[in-house]
Amino acid sequence: MARLAQTAGLTDIQQEILSTVRDFVDKEIIPVATELEHRDEYPQQIVDGLKELGLFGLMIPEEYGGLGESLLTYALCVEEIARGWMSVSGIINTHFIVAYMLKQHGTQEQKDHFLPRMAAGDVRGAFSMSEPALGSDVSAITSKAVKDGDEYVLNGQKMWLTNGGTSSLVAVLVRSDEGHPEGTAPHKSMTTFLVEKEPGFGEVRPGLTIPGKIDKMGYKGVDTTELIMDGLRIPADRVLGGVTGRGFYQMMDGVEVGRVNVAARGCGVAQRAFELGVQYAQQRHTFGKPIAQHQAIQFKLAEMATKVEAAHAMMVNAARKKDSGERNDLEAGMAKYLASEYCKEVVEDAFRIHGGYGFSKEYEIERLYREAPMLLIGEGTAEIQKMIIGRRLLEEYRFQG
Repeated sequence: MARLAQTAGLTDIQQEILSTVRDFVDKEIIPVATELEHRDEYPQQIVDGLKELGLFGLMIPEEYGGLGESLLTYALCVEEIARGWMSVSGIINTHFIVAYMLKQHGTQEQKDHFLPRMAAGDVRGAFSMSEPALGSDVSAITSKAVKDGDEYVLNGQKMWLTNGGTSSLVAVLVRSDEGHPEGTAPHKSMTTFLVEKEPGFGEVRPGLTIPGKIDKMGYKGVDTTELIMDGLRIPADRVLGGVTGRGFYQMMDGVEVGRVNVAARGCGVAQRAFELGVQYAQQRHTFGKPIAQHQAIQFKLAEMATKVEAAHAMMVNAARKKDSGERNDLEAGMAKYLASEYCKEVVEDAFRIHGGYGFSKEYEIERLYREAPMLLIGEGTAEIQKMIIGRRLLEEYRFQG
């Protein structure tokens, strides 16, 4: 099948990596994704395959055993994986964000300790900002760390932790007032802690409990959990970067590249929805001919393909901007906003093309229809993206009067 969303200017190595991932998706993910999703089963065999391909170390520098690839390469791989099953891309994403934060902000000891094992896939990462009483308002975090000798004692409850059960390293953002006088802006009194734990559920280390999986409408297979800290003691050398008060900025840097990832996921799901829609339109007959020959369906296909192309182009632009070392919060926000919205629309159009069969669990489009809404929320809602975009535009186009 001819493919939309081709990317110009890729190196031979990038093309080889993408071809390998695409083959893996077609052979190992798509044939089993719907069955595993309906059972809400963790895709262990798929994850093991990704580990063998080296994808857990894709962006980790070669000196730590990774492949040292760019954000663009990673985003294009995520696009392919999400085309097969979005939940698998989520398993990779949270790991990648923690590895990125370590690479950018960790001490040398932290990098040496964690990155080689993360590159091998032996340590799996997760990160945690959200709490039950807050969503996008990160400044309202109430979880707290208090200094006690050479340790910190953490207390509080976190929410919506992807890979909460299967991860063995969690980057947790909490409030840490130590060294920050009263009246300090909330975002200047937050610290990221690197919390090591055993995979699984229940009390996974003294003072740390991971309850069972949250039951979700979609995005199944991957475990989404709460995280409860009750007297959790963490050594001071597990403060990311070794200095308190920098956690907000470290997390936002991670979320920025995470938004490129969510945009890539939206592109992948939209591509798969288009493939399913255009294929079904040529198989289904009404009024004596395939429905693809009806003008109304051709209009839908035209709109769907255009949205896939536009979202892909914006995602690639945001990734390349970050790779160049430039600030990319504007481009990442635009890409995440457009790709998630277009994904929802393309999936719905493919669902409509399937007619009544789209409502049946026997058809893959039913799964995509439940998965797409998560992208409207993950890594910041559409409203948050528009706030970011609007503020950045006013910075760029400040009126001089």
